[in-house]
Amino acid sequence: MNFSDSLIIGIVFGGILSGWMLSLVCIRMLGILQQEGYASKPFLKWCFKKGNLEERRLVLLTISLALLVALFNLCFCFWDYKIANLISVVPFAGWIAFYFISERKRALKVKTVSTPRMIRLAVCNLFFLILISCGLGFACAAASLAIDKSWYYLFRFVYFALLPLVLPLVIALSNTVMKAYEIPHTKKYLKKAKKLFAESSCKIVGITGSFGKTSVKNYAYTILSHKFRVIATPASYNTPLGISKAVNMNGLDCDIFLAEMGARKTGDIKELCDLVNPEYGVVTGVCCQHLESFGSLENIQKEKGVLAKRAEKVVLGSSVTAEKEGALKEGVDFAAEDIELTADGTKFTLRIKDEKVPVQTALLGRHAAEDIALAAALSFLLGMTIEEIAAGIEAIEPVPHRLQKIEANGVTILDDSYNSNVEGAKVAVETLKLFGGRKFVVTPGLVELGLIEAKKNEELGALFTGLDGVILVGETRVLPLRSGYLSAGGEEDKVTMVPSLHKAQQYLATVLSAGDTVLFLNDLPDKY
Repeated sequence: MNFSDSLIIGIVFGGILSGWMLSLVCIRMLGILQQEGYASKPFLKWCFKKGNLEERRLVLLTISLALLVALFNLCFCFWDYKIANLISVVPFAGWIAFYFISERKRALKVKTVSTPRMIRLAVCNLFFLILISCGLGFACAAASLAIDKSWYYLFRFVYFALLPLVLPLVIALSNTVMKAYEIPHTKKYLKKAKKLFAESSCKIVGITGSFGKTSVKNYAYTILSHKFRVIATPASYNTPLGISKAVNMNGLDCDIFLAEMGARKTGDIKELCDLVNPEYGVVTGVCCQHLESFGSLENIQKEKGVLAKRAEKVVLGSSVTAEKEGALKEGVDFAAEDIELTADGTKFTLRIKDEKVPVQTALLGRHAAEDIALAAALSFLLGMTIEEIAAGIEAIEPVPHRLQKIEANGVTILDDSYNSNVEGAKVAVETLKLFGGRKFVVTPGLVELGLIEAKKNEELGALFTGLDGVILVGETRVLPLRSGYLSAGGEEDKVTMVPSLHKAQQYLATVLSAGDTVLFLNDLPDKY
């Protein structure tokens, strides 16, 4: 079977154009893969989960491309079929360009970071898309020569319209292939950081837990900085690669290094402990967060308890079952007592061992007092007196997006958009009810709770009774919230369901007035 030189050139050119155009469609999905930590399995699970709008959009793109390409071939069939095939490229490229432009308007809430790894993955994905497009082009041409029917010649390249359906698989394939380079490269990066930790004379602290990790880390940083030179992992850098990046870039020229440790599966904390080798540890608390990946609360307790076993000196939250000789246990060795909650801040008595001191902070919510107590207990272990700790607490600033109070045009906004755990959600609603005026909550609900997710969302919805407005963001996931709210005596006319946070903000703009308070509870990443 022979192809003419012009046909070969045309197929290669068309394959390059098709691959490049399809790579534009992949941009949003590549961002989701980055949010999943470049893990192909959860990425594919997200792509093909029931009700995913992304999959529906790809199906719609495929159908519309097929119809447009076939229609243009049919309309220009009075010319030579080669000319009709060439003209059909226009709607193919034009419709994908339109799709790309519309996708850009749906910007990811968690922006894709153009890291070297992401760039390498995008290039690899483009290569495979061009390769697949060229292969499909030659297959279509070969089939048309074999069938040798005029009508088939006319529609032989309509198959290209099916390519959007396989884009998630191509991305996963590219990601798997690139791991042949990424894994050894990452190991070198981790090895460099591990060497820095091993050679450093600073005291290394690991902080983990189902909730409160970032807050306790930031509070401890502020308190300890009054006496020591302290470095903490930035933002929510709580993975081996994130911690290594912070250390390799900034070094360990400090007295104390605070490492936040996240875990989504069994073995994550051990991997982090092997990297940083913590001398001190804080386990903030344990709840059913990430139950979906861990399988049981017992497994979560065991995973968080790994840090308690590895560190020599440990601070344990009240909900932690791990035991450690000499550990400071919340509620026994230290506590935030006589907590007084107001709309302007929190007052409590800090107790460490037999010493007590009154404390006042602008932070909101019961968990603020409890997290400060955990940070204070760590500071006590590291050599600070209770008076020095109290002075450090006065300097603590609210952590952005964690029940952060913001005033805007007479409306009070409680930004708790980074909160996604059961206990924190209860505290946030409790805090909202402290405010005067009308009170509203905006939430998509709680995630990663496995089989008990619907139940926990129903319980959360029940807490919304008494509020003046309940704005639920999403489609199917918020139904348990609505059910729980109504079952607890909530009023149906106070519930509003919207498809996105943007729509929720548009709705609020029409109903809010000076003196109102609105709680933004858990702004889920795009992968949900």
